[in-house]
Amino acid sequence: MAYAATVAQRAGESTRFQQIVGDSPALELVLEQVRLVGPTDSTVLILGETGTGKELIASAVHSISPRRRRPFIKLNCAAIPAELLESELFGHERGAFTGAVTQRLGRFEAAHGGTLFLDEIGDMPLELQGKLLRVLQEQEFERLGSTITRRADVRIVAATNQDLAGLVANRQFRADLYYRLNVFPITLPPLRERFSDIPLLVRHFVEKYGARMSKQIPRIANDAMGALERYPWPGNIRELQNFIERAVILTKNDVPELPPLPSVVLTKAEPITFREAERRHLLKALEAANWVVSGPFGAAARLGMPRTTLMSKMQKHGISVRLRWLDRGAAAR
Repeated sequence: MAYAATVAQRAGESTRFQQIVGDSPALELVLEQVRLVGPTDSTVLILGETGTGKELIASAVHSISPRRRRPFIKLNCAAIPAELLESELFGHERGAFTGAVTQRLGRFEAAHGGTLFLDEIGDMPLELQGKLLRVLQEQEFERLGSTITRRADVRIVAATNQDLAGLVANRQFRADLYYRLNVFPITLPPLRERFSDIPLLVRHFVEKYGARMSKQIPRIANDAMGALERYPWPGNIRELQNFIERAVILTKNDVPELPPLPSVVLTKAEPITFREAERRHLLKALEAANWVVSGPFGAAARLGMPRTTLMSKMQKHGISVRLRWLDRGAAAR
C-alpha cells in the first residue's frame, strides 16, 4: 500500500511538474527543494537570472501545497507604474484617487486562501515595501481610501533576478523585508549550468511550435544540436524558446532551419561575489563528474580536495540535497 501511494503521489507530481522540462542533476536539486517546501505554508524566495523559469517554479510550489485548490495570483512588480502598484496589491475604494470610479479588489484579496506570486520583487518601490512587510507580519491591510482593516490569508512566493542582499547594502531594499522574504530561498541555475537539458528543451519547443504551425519536424541534426549545447544562452530558457520558434518558422521541410547563433554575446558582464564564483565552480565540477562526489573520477578529485571538504562546501552553498541518492543515480547511469 505504501508503495502504491508513493507511485500515485509521483504520478500526480509529474502531472503538476509537466511544464518543467529537464532531468539534469542541477534541475533535480531545485525540484527536490520544491518538494520539501511546497507542502508547507512558508514564504519562498526564488532567485535566478532572467529567463530561467522562476514563474514555473512558483507555480510548482503552489501545485503541491495545501492551497492548490485555491487561486494562484501573479503580479509583476516591475510591469506596473509605481503610483498604481499599491492599488494593484491592496485594492481601492471608489473615489480613492483620480480615475477610481469603481471599487476594486487588490491581488491580496483575489489570492485569499491561495498563493500570491510577486515577480521582480527587487523592483518594488521603497515606499511600498513597508506596507508589504506589514501584510507579511500581521496578515492585514487596508484598501486605498478605506479605514477598514482586512485580513490576508495568503502564501507569498517572491522572485527576482537581482542581488537583494546587494540592494539592502545600498539601501535600495528594506533589510527587514528581505529577511522576511528569505525564509526558504531557491536558486535556479542558468541554462549554461544545465546544458544536458538543452536537447530535451529543444525537442519540447520544436514539438510545441511545430504543432502550432502544423509542421512535422521529427529530427534535429547532431551538429545543429551540438552547436545549441555549446552556446551559453545568456537569455536562458526564454532565449532558447524564442530561437526555436524562429527556427520552426524558417523550416520548409522536416529538418529545422536553424538561424545563425550570435557570434558575440551581447550582455553586460555583471560582477559576482567570491561566494557565487565558488558556487558556480562547484556546480561545474559536479556536472562534469555526473554528480559523483568521491572516487578517482569524482568531483572531489577533479577539484583537488577531500570528499568531506567538498560536502561541507556543497552544504554551505545549498547544493547538498539528497547527496547519496544523486551519487547512486549518477553511478547507475
